[in-house]
Amino acid sequence: MKLLFIADPLETFKPYKDSSFAMMREAHSRGHEIWACTPAQLNWQRGGTVRAHAQRLVLTGALDDWYEPLGTEDAALPAFGAVLMRKDPPFDSEYFYATHLLGRAEADGARVFNSPRALRDHPEKLAILEFPEHIAPTLVTRSADDIRAFHARHGDIILKPLDGMGGMGIFRVGPDGLNLGSITETLNRQGSVTIMVQQYLPQITAGDKRILVIGGEVVPYCLARIPQGSEIRGNLAAGGKGVAQPLSERDRAIAAHIGPRLAARGLLLIGLDVIGDSL
Repeated sequence: MKLLFIADPLETFKPYKDSSFAMMREAHSRGHEIWACTPAQLNWQRGGTVRAHAQRLVLTGALDDWYEPLGTEDAALPAFGAVLMRKDPPFDSEYFYATHLLGRAEADGARVFNSPRALRDHPEKLAILEFPEHIAPTLVTRSADDIRAFHARHGDIILKPLDGMGGMGIFRVGPDGLNLGSITETLNRQGSVTIMVQQYLPQITAGDKRILVIGGEVVPYCLARIPQGSEIRGNLAAGGKGVAQPLSERDRAIAAHIGPRLAARGLLLIGLDVIGDSL
């Protein structure tokens, strides 16, 4: 089967931790053809369907020079056995446009995973709002007054942008409120950008657990990303240490509640991030 991965540029992959690389490697080992492109290499013209300037890859088995190119092809997306949207956040306008192109390809017969509409409807940070029983105290706002009131109520808080990844732009403000105003202004850009604020969870020291759900089925092991030194971020991109471990009963309960619901909406592969007992 020909598989097209729509992802970040191949030269930015970090094979030691990249799940898209792991998927490519496993598919390649099973005899599938691996093709790749970026969202910028998608196009549509009247009278046709969505096409991609795609590159065929052979995986070498190494982690450094991990692939060899076998040439490029301008191919219609329905010609692939499956199209996998693996572009990392941010969920910006270009990501939004890409999902619309993929939606057109899907209407023309392409098998696209995850569902383009479901990707639009479930932006990474905001998707948790549907499941308030599983999350820490959380505020979504652009108002500095709201943020100050939330800090006064909860004392120790985390502030983060809605369009970040890999731990970028995450700040902790303790009970003393040191730099709360400056951090708020930086993240919400003087009240013009909506951000997320959550109560700080001290269980982060035991790791931020990435739990995978595939087709609604919960994978029984997770990757706990453990902050190092004085860091509050467990993200591997921020220097966290990854440790594989079995799921706790609470982990299983959260994933079993959420996974089938999202799978029914076309989210075949999802990753849930759990700290302690909270999403």
